[in-house]
Amino acid sequence: MKNLSNLRPAAGANVKRKRLGRGIGSGLGKTSAKGGKGQTARTGGRVRTGFEGGQTPLYRRLPKVGFNNIHRTEYAIINLSALNGFEDGTVISPEFLVSQGLIKGKGALVKLLGNGKLERKLTVRVNKISASAREAVINAGGAVE
Repeated sequence: MKNLSNLRPAAGANVKRKRLGRGIGSGLGKTSAKGGKGQTARTGGRVRTGFEGGQTPLYRRLPKVGFNNIHRTEYAIINLSALNGFEDGTVISPEFLVSQGLIKGKGALVKLLGNGKLERKLTVRVNKISASAREAVINAGGAVE
């Protein structure tokens, strides 16, 4: 039975600290469990990641590669052939295409390309459209907005 007179900490909760540098017989004397001499035996004695002893490090020896254009806009591509599954009079917009699972991302920019043959009268509202796709939509009796 537990009461205030016989409470004990859990087994392994109290661990004796290592007493370093207290003579050869302790097993932790002389170098105080720090190994040899020099930088690595000192507190804070480590070299930073990538340091090669003063030699020019690898990340500075290798050339910079590539170019990252931060102004590039990416468009989700849709071909005309993908629009044949919808009924006549459907309004094709980026939100509609996301809801149908044809493109990912709710704020996606969409470009319609003229690959394939369009057999439906559709109203198309996309961010960009190729000339051949615009012509195909109009020839099928649809509209481009």
